[in-house]
Amino acid sequence: ATILITLYFQKLVSKIPGSIIAILLATLVVQYFNIPVATIESNYGEIPNSISLPSVPKVDFEIIKALIQPAFAIAILGSIESLLSAVVSDSMIGGKHRSNMELIAQGAANIFGALFGGIPATGAIARTATNVKNGGRTPIAGIVHALVLLAIMLLFAPYAKLIPMSCLAGILIVVAYHMSEWRQFKSILKGNKTDIIILLTTFFLTVVFDLIIAIEIGIVLASLMFMKRMSESI
Repeated sequence: ATILITLYFQKLVSKIPGSIIAILLATLVVQYFNIPVATIESNYGEIPNSISLPSVPKVDFEIIKALIQPAFAIAILGSIESLLSAVVSDSMIGGKHRSNMELIAQGAANIFGALFGGIPATGAIARTATNVKNGGRTPIAGIVHALVLLAIMLLFAPYAKLIPMSCLAGILIVVAYHMSEWRQFKSILKGNKTDIIILLTTFFLTVVFDLIIAIEIGIVLASLMFMKRMSESI
């Protein structure tokens, strides 16, 4: 039902995203009829509806020595995922992102977010694609997205926790289809054999394991292929 509403509601009312209507209807139906399905609350517990006061953590040489390696790993992987999100949105809207500004903003957000008890965050491909499919075209869309999430957390947390997980899954299925660019995927399968191997390896690792693992191994494979081609051209 979520997939059908998300796909077809905008044909009736173009100004309101079908995904929002799907979430509202699904949540109301599940609560009114007391349908036993997994919700955000049953999976993750209460959604906090307040912001922690900022605090500077205690830092000494031992902590730096223990955390410097994972910190660099998180920074590199976070940068890759954010730029990958930007490339996906570029392909969807025909735009061109500014990589330096993207990474500077992400770094600043993670530094100040940590002071409020936040964890490292990156640009997310699914949320970015959802934003684009619902009309987002400029950085203002990202700002509005953040403000809406803040408002939901502060004002509507008792209701947001009731959203069924299956409803969110339905929305993600629609988003995944729109951002999959299966026609381009199909065209690459007609190209160079090494490109096909890297594509399929990254694809299956993403589906079976995790996006981060897929990116790491995909970059290693692509680097090896690049070095091989460079050595053959000398």
